[in-house]
Amino acid sequence: MAFHIVLVEPEIPANTGNISRTCAATGTWLHLVRPLGFNTDDRTLKRAGLDYWHAVKLEYHDSFQEVKDKYKHGRFLLATTKADKLYTEYSFQDEDFLVFGKETKGLSPEILAEHPDTLMRLPMTGDVRSLNLSNAAAIVLFEGLRQIGFQGLS
Repeated sequence: MAFHIVLVEPEIPANTGNISRTCAATGTWLHLVRPLGFNTDDRTLKRAGLDYWHAVKLEYHDSFQEVKDKYKHGRFLLATTKADKLYTEYSFQDEDFLVFGKETKGLSPEILAEHPDTLMRLPMTGDVRSLNLSNAAAIVLFEGLRQIGFQGLS
């Protein structure tokens, strides 16, 4: 039992490395959807994940649809600045998929249109476009973990 973080076409290796470390520390699955904006042998990626890569439950996918097809019964919650509902308005459930888009553009309009009822946003001022991807993923993940009582974590 664990949450899943899905990164759709991530571009910055340090963000993915930071998220991988968070996943390793929490028992969260990490799903990387191609194309990736970096090589998985990238030094920055490995450095950001430190020596925790062996503890990451990692899957690669060729499309977001592939993730949905493999996990047909999963609940997919999509982070976007275009959502009306805050992430704190959701009742998270173990095994939820927390989906994040690429750093420069977020999730595609097509993906967002397929999930109008599960879009969530993090509150922020209007002075910035978005939060850092690794920060946003950690914030949402830890809210989900808090809601389920940090099961399996000490």
